[in-house]
Amino acid sequence: MLMISAVLMTTLLLGSCGKENDMDQIPYVYVNFVIYPNTIDFIPVGSYVYSSGGYKGLIIYRQLSDDFRVYERACPHDPLVENARVYVETSGIIATDSVCGSRFLLTDGSPIEGPATIGLKQYRTRYDGFSLQVMN
Repeated sequence: MLMISAVLMTTLLLGSCGKENDMDQIPYVYVNFVIYPNTIDFIPVGSYVYSSGGYKGLIIYRQLSDDFRVYERACPHDPLVENARVYVETSGIIATDSVCGSRFLLTDGSPIEGPATIGLKQYRTRYDGFSLQVMN
């Protein structure tokens, strides 16, 4: 019994040591707003817009006519570095951090290159065919 307890404890400790190398958590900022992606705030399918809100701004990416992804522009690797911010590349589907160089797919926010080990922080959305609500 003692041996089983020791093995379990060792497994738990080793498992927690392999945590992400990303530095600090992105500070919480309340987000809850509505845009109209088919009218005033037009966003074509496969395109994006930058928006204020969140900690360092937001990327609103329209993957399909009724599928939106909203990401924080603070890189999960270096969120507290003052001038670090994620920008969308000319391809329109990959975003890159201006300081550490981490690159992320906008289809799901996952890291594809660089020191970031976790994806972009994603906000929840609700779309009714007319208005898009973005929230924590």
